[in-house]
Amino acid sequence: MSKKIFILNGPNLNLLGQREPSIYGTTTLQDIKDRCIAKSNSLGFDIEFRQTNFEGELVESVHQAREEACGIIINPAAYTFTSIALMDALKTFDPPKIELHISNVHARESIYHHSLISRVATAILIGFGAAGYELAIQAMVGMVTPVEAS
Repeated sequence: MSKKIFILNGPNLNLLGQREPSIYGTTTLQDIKDRCIAKSNSLGFDIEFRQTNFEGELVESVHQAREEACGIIINPAAYTFTSIALMDALKTFDPPKIELHISNVHARESIYHHSLISRVATAILIGFGAAGYELAIQAMVGMVTPVEAS
């Protein structure tokens, strides 16, 4: 079994720490990446951490994960609500998929309440801020690690 988790980030997440800090906090995406590397290493897993502002690149990353990853953690950002292409790509990935959002999207404007990605996600983490990434890694490791019989 692969011990690599793909962590995929959609549009505008490269601006974390600068963009709407009252909603997304002041932690940068690089800070999050550093924390994710430390967390995954402590659990014996590797990560492939990516961010793109382009829908097709996100879809291509899902396709690559099919060959390399035991799971996907994805913060699709705006593509959560608009991308049928991303939803369809995620359907082709059989291992666990965790949809992640930094803010509580359900406490925000109604445009953020209807996720296409939730339809194909194994689990969803919403509203834990930047710490949600580390929680998602912990959850993913639990999902992909076989339980030993006692």
